[in-house]
Amino acid sequence: MKKIDLHIHTMPTISDKEFSFSIDKLKSYVSSAAIDAIAITNHDTFDRNQFMMIKEAVDAIVYPGIEVNLETGHVLIISDGADLDAFWAKTALVSKKITKIGESISVDELKEIFDDLNDYLVIPHYDKTPEIKGEILERIIGYVSAGEVDSAKKFIRAIKDNSRLTPVLFSDARISDELRQLPTRQTFVDIGDLTLKALKACFRDKNKVSLSEKDGNKLFQIFEDGQKISTGLNILLGERSTGKTFTLNRISESNKNVKYIKQFSLVQQDDEAHERDFHKDISRERSKFMEGYLSEFKVVLNDVVNVDLQRNERLIDKYISTLLKSAEEVERKDSFSKTALFDETEFTTSEDPVLNALIRSVKQLIENVEYHSIIEKHLDINSLKELACELIEILRKKNDERKKRNFINSIIRDIKEMLRVRTSSTQVEDIDLYRIKMDFKKIEKFEEITKFLQKEAVISEENVQRFRVVASRAPFNGAGEVKLVSRSRVAFSDAYKDYNQPYKYLQSLVNIESLDPSELYKYFVKIDYKILNKHGYEVSGGERSEFRLLQEIKDAQDYEILLIDEPESSFDNIFLKDEVNKIVKEISKTMPVIVVTHNNTVGASIGADYCVYARKEFEGTDIKYRLYSGHPTDRELVSQDGKQLSNFDVILNSLEAGDQAYNERRKGYEAIKDRK
Repeated sequence: MKKIDLHIHTMPTISDKEFSFSIDKLKSYVSSAAIDAIAITNHDTFDRNQFMMIKEAVDAIVYPGIEVNLETGHVLIISDGADLDAFWAKTALVSKKITKIGESISVDELKEIFDDLNDYLVIPHYDKTPEIKGEILERIIGYVSAGEVDSAKKFIRAIKDNSRLTPVLFSDARISDELRQLPTRQTFVDIGDLTLKALKACFRDKNKVSLSEKDGNKLFQIFEDGQKISTGLNILLGERSTGKTFTLNRISESNKNVKYIKQFSLVQQDDEAHERDFHKDISRERSKFMEGYLSEFKVVLNDVVNVDLQRNERLIDKYISTLLKSAEEVERKDSFSKTALFDETEFTTSEDPVLNALIRSVKQLIENVEYHSIIEKHLDINSLKELACELIEILRKKNDERKKRNFINSIIRDIKEMLRVRTSSTQVEDIDLYRIKMDFKKIEKFEEITKFLQKEAVISEENVQRFRVVASRAPFNGAGEVKLVSRSRVAFSDAYKDYNQPYKYLQSLVNIESLDPSELYKYFVKIDYKILNKHGYEVSGGERSEFRLLQEIKDAQDYEILLIDEPESSFDNIFLKDEVNKIVKEISKTMPVIVVTHNNTVGASIGADYCVYARKEFEGTDIKYRLYSGHPTDRELVSQDGKQLSNFDVILNSLEAGDQAYNERRKGYEAIKDRK
């Protein structure tokens, strides 16, 4: 197995923050991490002289490379270095094109600069910001060797999904003296000779790419000294003041997007404050749910709010009156009023939203990367591309037609105005009866949708272990309830009189100047969001803490690592065993989880994948904080410097207060156990 890091920065650019490169720090990193190959990949530039200096100084294979700003994201272009001058010349062309923040090159320019991309390792940001996706990824996918991710969680997700690219995890580090902790993100490849061709072949087989040398994708490095943790569930044990919380803090500080549930953070200490915080959380969740549930209603409302029925009625009255008057004057018409254009109606020029939506849908099918294999299984991509081209051609023709109609309409208006000036005859008012009819239909639909939404109904139910999150809708029962939703001092009593007439109620709300127009949709239907216990009642004080813990753990799915510090400090063993253990075990299937515990209900019953033990030791007069680790079934836990401890003793002492105490308790339980 070879250890590689093919994404390293050694000079600041316009796309980077300022830093001073340190060759000593790079040498230290490569040496201490035992890296076999690195690539120098600065943003949109390549410094040949610096590269040669690095290549001479570092005891590893060094590849020349560049990180290119490519339209929507970043891509690594790595050369084998055989013709360094040619590569240098090509990267110089990139540097000439990208001279300001935000600039990028197109796929066509990339291909033109580097000729045949098959000669390089092409590694786009894949599950990493700013990522390349959609049409841009599709256009380079034939040259792509692997996709760069930015966490162990994303690596595991990609490695398990056959429809996704082979993932690679690199440091993306800026090597300077200010670098406090050496990078821990590298990738192992099962390869013999470290050549560019061999790497490309290796990346085609996911079984040859891993996060660790001996444990495959079960473990990954978390600290620069080589300390590893599981990509699944870890327990962190140790006596008081041995560095457990310090270890969690180190993990939290050295990794991005970490969910850290600290000790006592959710326990109820001040009843009033706790209840206030709980309701604040629920109010926030209710607001998020309401925005999602009413999002389409908001679109409808924003369309209807611009409809002016009174103006439409005035236009119709004017149209009818001018039509009647024109009919009365038919015998007295002069040469100007008799011309065909005098009462000509303008062409309709509305866009085709259905066609636009259809084109977007087809493009989404073509550009989708995540479900690309499934789409190709049922639909021919070339046929989809032909369909998209044909639809776009139709759209282009319709747009051309609309431009012509707009041009003709402007001519008609000018001529009609000139004729109006030259005649005393009444000109029939030109109105768009179709648009007016559509406005009436919009209001009818708006009122129909609103009245449907105001019918009482449960609209969402979600189980979070033994709790139930229930969202329901209902009409507002009085102006006071509307005011509560608005969180303002606005009086809604006058507007609420029209509540049963949705369009009229909307106009009344519009007339309240202090209301934000973007918030009006919230005042039509009441959304309730409740947390119920297993008996169907709203949760009590202690249950609130339990629910908040479960919710915090559940919400951790949006993060890269979950840290939980001693949950037993706040909750009873039955809850920990039946609820916490179950949800923690489930979430650890998709991301690394570390639980600090002294409790056998958590530590012993949870079924951890890996065990880390923190210990404070004296070496002469010095205190040494050391971590020992291993799998739960290992006889010994081992530190990074080779020291060993009995796993049995660690577990018994940490979770059971020692072998003797454990046996005494066991005998006590057996003595009081019912016997038949």
